[in-house]
Amino acid sequence: MKRLCLIAATTLIAMTLNAGAADGSAIYTKECTKCHGADGKGDTPMGKKLKCKDLSVEAAKLGEAKIATAIKEGLKEGDKVRMKAFKDLSDADVQALAKYVLTLKK
Repeated sequence: MKRLCLIAATTLIAMTLNAGAADGSAIYTKECTKCHGADGKGDTPMGKKLKCKDLSVEAAKLGEAKIATAIKEGLKEGDKVRMKAFKDLSDADVQALAKYVLTLKK
């Protein structure tokens, strides 16, 4: 009986922690697909207009830390903003999104 209670408590704690965890896939769908597309290739009307890089290729080159920085600070090319900064995302959201972007690599 004690063992069953321990298993139930552990499961409940794990479920609670996961419920609060950021969902990188959902954030990507909401914030990124209009430019980068669902597959990260940038093959959308807006992505083509902005000349978005193919994240399925670039993700592996950049790595998680650089992706997270780009999400948080945005990207500029000279004075031109290439990607807006997502300042409203929490650190956990940024990390979850960066991890998800890495799953797009070829």
